[in-house]
Amino acid sequence: MLGLCGFRAPASLQTQASARVARACAAVAGTWQGAARWGCEPGGEEGLSLTHQINPAPPRRLVSRRLSGGSSMAGDSEQSLQEHEQPGGGEPFLIGVSGGTASGKSSVCARIVQLLGQNEVDYRQKQVVILSQDSFYRVLTSEQKSKALKGQFNFDHPDAFDNELIVKTLKEIMEGKTVQIPVYDFVSHSRKEETVTVYPADVVLFEGILAFYTQEVRDLFRMKLFVDTDADTRLSRRVLRDISERGRDLEQILSQYITFVKPAFEEFCLPTKKYADVIIPRGADNEVAINLIVQHIQDILNGGHSKRQINSCLNGYTAPCQRQPSESSSRPH
Repeated sequence: MLGLCGFRAPASLQTQASARVARACAAVAGTWQGAARWGCEPGGEEGLSLTHQINPAPPRRLVSRRLSGGSSMAGDSEQSLQEHEQPGGGEPFLIGVSGGTASGKSSVCARIVQLLGQNEVDYRQKQVVILSQDSFYRVLTSEQKSKALKGQFNFDHPDAFDNELIVKTLKEIMEGKTVQIPVYDFVSHSRKEETVTVYPADVVLFEGILAFYTQEVRDLFRMKLFVDTDADTRLSRRVLRDISERGRDLEQILSQYITFVKPAFEEFCLPTKKYADVIIPRGADNEVAINLIVQHIQDILNGGHSKRQINSCLNGYTAPCQRQPSESSSRPH
Protein backbone atom coordinates (compact mmCIF):
# COMPACT_ATOMS: atom_id res chain seq x y z
CA MET A 1 0.00 0.00 0.00
CA LEU A 2 1.38 3.39 -0.88
CA GLY A 3 2.10 5.42 2.25
CA LEU A 4 1.39 9.06 2.93
CA CYS A 5 5.07 9.84 3.28
CA GLY A 6 7.82 8.40 1.09
CA PHE A 7 11.40 8.70 -0.12
CA ARG A 8 13.34 10.91 -2.53
CA ALA A 9 13.11 9.72 -6.13
CA PRO A 10 16.34 8.39 -7.71
CA ALA A 11 18.16 10.89 -9.91
CA SER A 12 18.00 8.55 -12.91
CA LEU A 13 14.19 8.44 -12.76
CA GLN A 14 14.03 12.21 -12.42
CA THR A 15 16.24 12.56 -15.50
CA GLN A 16 13.95 10.30 -17.50
CA ALA A 17 10.92 12.25 -16.34
CA SER A 18 12.63 15.54 -17.22
CA ALA A 19 13.06 14.36 -20.79
CA ARG A 20 9.37 13.51 -21.00
CA VAL A 21 8.45 16.89 -19.59
CA ALA A 22 10.63 18.71 -22.11
CA ARG A 23 8.90 16.95 -25.00
CA ALA A 24 5.40 17.51 -23.72
CA CYS A 25 5.58 20.99 -22.20
CA ALA A 26 6.08 22.80 -25.50
CA ALA A 27 2.91 21.33 -26.93
CA VAL A 28 0.87 22.21 -23.86
CA ALA A 29 2.34 25.59 -22.91
CA GLY A 30 0.47 27.68 -25.47
CA THR A 31 -2.91 26.26 -24.54
CA TRP A 32 -2.12 26.40 -20.85
CA GLN A 33 -1.02 30.02 -20.86
CA GLY A 34 -3.99 31.10 -22.92
CA ALA A 35 -6.57 29.32 -20.79
CA ALA A 36 -8.74 31.18 -18.33
CA ARG A 37 -7.28 30.63 -14.89
CA TRP A 38 -9.86 30.02 -12.21
CA GLY A 39 -7.73 28.17 -9.68
CA CYS A 40 -5.85 24.90 -9.32
CA GLU A 41 -5.73 21.62 -7.50
CA PRO A 42 -2.83 19.36 -6.46
CA GLY A 43 -4.44 16.41 -8.23
CA GLY A 44 -5.89 18.09 -11.32
CA GLU A 45 -5.73 20.69 -14.04
CA GLU A 46 -7.07 24.21 -13.95
CA GLY A 47 -10.26 24.51 -11.94
CA LEU A 48 -12.92 26.94 -10.95
CA SER A 49 -12.22 28.55 -7.62
CA LEU A 50 -15.04 27.99 -5.17
CA THR A 51 -15.92 31.66 -5.14
CA HIS A 52 -16.97 31.32 -8.78
CA GLN A 53 -18.85 28.09 -8.24
CA ILE A 54 -21.32 28.81 -5.49
CA ASN A 55 -24.51 30.77 -5.19
CA PRO A 56 -24.07 33.94 -3.09
CA ALA A 57 -27.59 33.54 -1.67
CA PRO A 58 -30.30 30.88 -1.57
CA PRO A 59 -31.67 30.41 -5.08
CA ARG A 60 -35.31 29.98 -5.95
CA ARG A 61 -36.13 26.41 -6.95
CA LEU A 62 -36.78 26.88 -10.62
CA VAL A 63 -37.33 23.56 -12.27
CA SER A 64 -38.64 20.07 -11.88
CA ARG A 65 -36.02 17.37 -12.32
CA ARG A 66 -36.96 14.55 -14.64
CA LEU A 67 -33.96 12.85 -16.20
CA SER A 68 -34.31 11.68 -19.76
CA GLY A 69 -33.45 8.16 -20.83
CA GLY A 70 -31.27 7.19 -23.76
CA SER A 71 -28.17 5.32 -24.83
CA SER A 72 -24.62 5.73 -23.58
CA MET A 73 -23.15 9.11 -24.41
CA ALA A 74 -19.42 8.93 -25.15
CA GLY A 75 -16.17 7.18 -24.33
CA ASP A 76 -16.08 3.49 -23.39
CA SER A 77 -19.35 3.21 -21.48
CA GLU A 78 -22.32 1.32 -22.90
CA GLN A 79 -24.55 1.96 -19.91
CA SER A 80 -27.97 3.39 -20.66
CA LEU A 81 -28.80 6.80 -19.27
CA GLN A 82 -32.21 5.44 -18.42
CA GLU A 83 -30.64 3.87 -15.35
CA HIS A 84 -30.14 7.37 -13.95
CA GLU A 85 -33.81 8.32 -14.12
CA GLN A 86 -34.73 10.12 -10.94
CA PRO A 87 -38.00 8.83 -9.50
CA GLY A 88 -39.02 11.51 -7.06
CA GLY A 89 -37.47 14.53 -8.71
CA GLY A 90 -37.06 16.16 -5.32
CA GLU A 91 -33.30 16.10 -4.68
CA PRO A 92 -30.31 17.56 -6.52
CA PHE A 93 -28.73 15.53 -9.31
CA LEU A 94 -25.19 14.76 -8.15
CA ILE A 95 -22.53 14.08 -10.81
CA GLY A 96 -19.07 12.75 -9.94
CA VAL A 97 -16.10 13.65 -12.13
CA SER A 98 -12.83 11.76 -11.67
CA GLY A 99 -9.52 11.32 -13.49
CA GLY A 100 -5.77 11.58 -12.98
CA THR A 101 -3.77 14.62 -11.99
CA ALA A 102 -4.13 17.44 -14.54
CA SER A 103 -6.39 15.30 -16.73
CA GLY A 104 -8.80 18.18 -17.21
CA LYS A 105 -11.53 17.37 -14.67
CA SER A 106 -12.02 20.96 -13.64
CA SER A 107 -11.88 22.12 -17.25
CA VAL A 108 -14.62 19.64 -18.17
CA CYS A 109 -16.77 20.90 -15.30
CA ALA A 110 -16.13 24.52 -16.27
CA ARG A 111 -17.02 23.80 -19.88
CA ILE A 112 -20.26 22.10 -18.84
CA VAL A 113 -21.22 25.09 -16.72
CA GLN A 114 -20.30 27.47 -19.55
CA LEU A 115 -22.33 25.62 -22.17
CA LEU A 116 -25.29 25.55 -19.80
CA GLY A 117 -25.06 29.33 -19.57
CA GLN A 118 -24.47 29.10 -15.83
CA ASN A 119 -21.01 30.66 -15.47
CA GLU A 120 -22.30 34.25 -15.33
CA VAL A 121 -25.90 33.67 -14.34
CA ASP A 122 -27.47 35.69 -11.56
CA TYR A 123 -27.70 33.68 -8.36
CA ARG A 124 -31.51 33.68 -8.59
CA GLN A 125 -31.19 31.49 -11.69
CA LYS A 126 -28.12 29.48 -10.67
CA GLN A 127 -28.89 25.81 -11.13
CA VAL A 128 -25.47 24.15 -11.47
CA VAL A 129 -22.57 24.36 -8.99
CA ILE A 130 -19.11 22.76 -8.82
CA LEU A 131 -17.39 21.37 -5.75
CA SER A 132 -13.81 20.08 -5.57
CA GLN A 133 -12.50 17.19 -3.54
CA ASP A 134 -9.41 19.33 -2.92
CA SER A 135 -11.44 21.47 -0.52
CA PHE A 136 -11.63 18.47 1.80
CA TYR A 137 -7.96 17.75 2.52
CA ARG A 138 -7.44 16.77 6.15
CA VAL A 139 -5.92 19.14 8.66
CA LEU A 140 -2.24 18.14 8.85
CA THR A 141 -0.24 17.61 11.99
CA SER A 142 2.90 19.69 12.49
CA GLU A 143 5.05 16.80 11.32
CA GLN A 144 2.92 16.21 8.23
CA LYS A 145 2.89 19.91 7.37
CA SER A 146 6.70 20.01 7.62
CA LYS A 147 6.93 17.12 5.16
CA ALA A 148 4.36 18.76 2.87
CA LEU A 149 6.44 21.93 2.65
CA LYS A 150 9.39 19.78 1.51
CA GLY A 151 7.26 17.93 -1.07
CA GLN A 152 7.41 14.73 0.98
CA PHE A 153 3.73 14.32 1.81
CA ASN A 154 1.41 12.27 -0.38
CA PHE A 155 -1.64 14.38 -1.24
CA ASP A 156 -2.79 11.74 -3.73
CA HIS A 157 -3.40 9.06 -1.10
CA PRO A 158 -7.01 8.36 0.00
CA ASP A 159 -6.07 9.03 3.63
CA ALA A 160 -5.14 12.61 2.73
CA PHE A 161 -8.85 13.45 2.34
CA ASP A 162 -11.46 13.97 5.05
CA ASN A 163 -13.88 11.41 3.64
CA GLU A 164 -16.21 11.64 6.63
CA LEU A 165 -16.71 15.35 5.97
CA ILE A 166 -17.17 14.70 2.23
CA VAL A 167 -19.95 12.18 2.89
CA LYS A 168 -21.62 14.44 5.45
CA THR A 169 -21.49 17.45 3.12
CA LEU A 170 -22.78 15.61 0.04
CA LYS A 171 -25.63 14.05 1.99
CA GLU A 172 -26.67 17.46 3.29
CA ILE A 173 -26.55 18.78 -0.28
CA MET A 174 -28.77 15.91 -1.40
CA GLU A 175 -31.22 16.91 1.35
CA GLY A 176 -31.35 20.43 -0.07
CA LYS A 177 -29.49 22.01 2.82
CA THR A 178 -27.12 24.97 2.73
CA VAL A 179 -23.58 23.75 3.50
CA GLN A 180 -20.23 25.22 4.50
CA ILE A 181 -17.25 24.17 2.36
CA PRO A 182 -13.70 24.36 3.77
CA VAL A 183 -11.16 26.56 2.01
CA TYR A 184 -7.75 24.90 1.65
CA ASP A 185 -4.54 26.90 1.31
CA PHE A 186 -2.20 24.99 -1.01
CA VAL A 187 0.76 27.22 -0.18
CA SER A 188 0.69 26.73 3.60
CA HIS A 189 -0.96 23.28 3.32
CA SER A 190 -3.68 24.12 5.84
CA ARG A 191 -7.36 24.99 6.02
CA LYS A 192 -8.20 28.65 6.21
CA GLU A 193 -10.42 29.91 8.98
CA GLU A 194 -13.15 31.03 6.61
CA THR A 195 -15.52 28.71 4.78
CA VAL A 196 -17.58 29.08 1.61
CA THR A 197 -21.35 28.86 1.75
CA VAL A 198 -22.98 26.69 -0.90
CA TYR A 199 -26.72 26.97 -1.34
CA PRO A 200 -29.09 24.36 -2.84
CA ALA A 201 -28.82 23.76 -6.58
CA ASP A 202 -30.43 21.46 -9.10
CA VAL A 203 -27.20 19.89 -10.43
CA VAL A 204 -23.98 19.51 -8.42
CA LEU A 205 -20.67 18.52 -10.06
CA PHE A 206 -18.17 17.01 -7.61
CA GLU A 207 -14.68 16.58 -9.08
CA GLY A 208 -11.53 15.01 -7.72
CA ILE A 209 -8.80 12.46 -8.38
CA LEU A 210 -10.35 10.00 -5.93
CA ALA A 211 -13.99 10.95 -6.29
CA PHE A 212 -14.92 7.30 -6.98
CA TYR A 213 -12.52 5.61 -4.56
CA THR A 214 -14.75 5.45 -1.47
CA GLN A 215 -17.93 3.47 -2.04
CA GLU A 216 -19.99 5.58 0.38
CA VAL A 217 -19.15 8.66 -1.70
CA ARG A 218 -19.38 6.87 -5.04
CA ASP A 219 -22.89 5.60 -4.32
CA LEU A 220 -24.17 9.15 -3.93
CA PHE A 221 -23.47 10.01 -7.58
CA ARG A 222 -26.33 9.61 -10.05
CA MET A 223 -23.87 9.95 -12.93
CA LYS A 224 -20.12 9.31 -12.99
CA LEU A 225 -17.70 10.79 -15.53
CA PHE A 226 -14.03 9.80 -15.91
CA VAL A 227 -11.70 12.21 -17.73
CA ASP A 228 -9.04 10.18 -19.54
CA THR A 229 -5.88 12.01 -20.68
CA ASP A 230 -2.47 10.55 -21.54
CA ALA A 231 0.27 10.59 -18.91
CA ASP A 232 2.72 12.89 -20.75
CA THR A 233 0.09 15.59 -21.17
CA ARG A 234 -0.92 15.35 -17.53
CA LEU A 235 2.68 15.55 -16.33
CA SER A 236 3.53 18.56 -18.49
CA ARG A 237 0.43 20.41 -17.30
CA ARG A 238 1.33 19.71 -13.70
CA VAL A 239 4.89 20.97 -14.19
CA LEU A 240 3.73 24.21 -15.80
CA ARG A 241 1.12 24.78 -13.11
CA ASP A 242 3.37 24.12 -10.12
CA ILE A 243 6.22 26.25 -11.45
CA SER A 244 4.11 29.22 -12.50
CA GLU A 245 1.58 29.26 -9.66
CA ARG A 246 3.19 27.58 -6.67
CA GLY A 247 6.81 28.62 -6.99
CA ARG A 248 8.16 25.07 -6.99
CA ASP A 249 11.30 23.96 -8.78
CA LEU A 250 11.38 21.23 -11.40
CA GLU A 251 13.40 18.80 -9.27
CA GLN A 252 10.84 18.88 -6.46
CA ILE A 253 7.91 18.53 -8.87
CA LEU A 254 9.42 15.50 -10.60
CA SER A 255 10.45 13.89 -7.32
CA GLN A 256 6.91 14.27 -5.98
CA TYR A 257 5.42 12.98 -9.23
CA ILE A 258 7.58 9.86 -9.34
CA THR A 259 7.37 9.14 -5.62
CA PHE A 260 3.70 9.86 -5.00
CA VAL A 261 1.54 11.04 -7.90
CA LYS A 262 2.21 8.36 -10.51
CA PRO A 263 2.08 5.37 -8.10
CA ALA A 264 -1.07 6.74 -6.45
CA PHE A 265 -2.76 7.19 -9.82
CA GLU A 266 -2.03 3.59 -10.77
CA GLU A 267 -3.06 2.16 -7.39
CA PHE A 268 -6.02 4.31 -6.38
CA CYS A 269 -7.37 6.39 -9.27
CA LEU A 270 -7.07 4.29 -12.43
CA PRO A 271 -8.89 1.24 -11.00
CA THR A 272 -11.95 3.44 -10.32
CA LYS A 273 -12.34 4.07 -14.04
CA LYS A 274 -14.48 0.94 -14.17
CA TYR A 275 -17.19 2.72 -12.16
CA ALA A 276 -17.63 5.48 -14.73
CA ASP A 277 -20.84 5.71 -16.71
CA VAL A 278 -19.14 7.93 -19.27
CA ILE A 279 -15.42 8.05 -20.11
CA ILE A 280 -14.24 11.29 -21.74
CA PRO A 281 -10.99 10.90 -23.71
CA ARG A 282 -8.94 14.12 -24.15
CA GLY A 283 -10.88 15.97 -21.47
CA ALA A 284 -12.34 19.36 -22.33
CA ASP A 285 -11.13 19.00 -25.94
CA ASN A 286 -13.75 16.29 -26.48
CA GLU A 287 -16.62 18.49 -27.60
CA VAL A 288 -18.74 15.51 -28.73
CA ALA A 289 -18.84 13.99 -25.26
CA ILE A 290 -19.31 17.28 -23.46
CA ASN A 291 -22.11 18.43 -25.76
CA LEU A 292 -24.01 15.21 -25.16
CA ILE A 293 -23.50 15.49 -21.40
CA VAL A 294 -24.67 19.11 -21.47
CA GLN A 295 -27.75 18.17 -23.47
CA HIS A 296 -28.53 15.51 -20.89
CA ILE A 297 -28.18 17.97 -18.00
CA GLN A 298 -30.40 20.45 -19.84
CA ASP A 299 -33.07 17.77 -19.92
CA ILE A 300 -32.75 17.46 -16.14
CA LEU A 301 -33.07 21.19 -15.63
CA ASN A 302 -35.88 21.69 -18.10
CA GLY A 303 -37.80 18.57 -17.18
CA GLY A 304 -37.64 17.52 -20.81
CA HIS A 305 -37.22 14.15 -22.44
CA SER A 306 -35.03 13.77 -25.51
CA LYS A 307 -34.29 10.07 -25.78
CA ARG A 308 -34.90 10.18 -29.53
CA GLN A 309 -32.54 13.13 -29.90
CA ILE A 310 -29.72 11.48 -27.94
CA ASN A 311 -30.08 8.23 -29.88
CA SER A 312 -29.86 10.10 -33.19
CA CYS A 313 -26.66 11.78 -32.01
CA LEU A 314 -25.08 8.44 -31.22
CA ASN A 315 -26.00 6.68 -34.47
CA GLY A 316 -23.06 7.60 -36.66
CA TYR A 317 -22.62 11.32 -36.08
CA THR A 318 -19.07 12.52 -35.48
CA ALA A 319 -19.86 16.16 -34.72
CA PRO A 320 -21.72 17.43 -31.66
CA CYS A 321 -25.45 17.05 -32.08
CA GLN A 322 -27.45 20.21 -32.68
CA ARG A 323 -30.89 20.32 -31.13
CA GLN A 324 -33.84 21.77 -32.98
CA PRO A 325 -34.47 25.45 -32.22
CA SER A 326 -37.70 24.57 -30.49
CA GLU A 327 -35.83 22.18 -28.19
CA SER A 328 -32.74 24.25 -27.50
CA SER A 329 -32.04 26.90 -24.94
CA SER A 330 -28.89 28.90 -24.32
CA ARG A 331 -29.77 29.00 -20.64
CA PRO A 332 -31.84 26.55 -18.62
CA HIS A 333 -35.18 27.97 -17.47
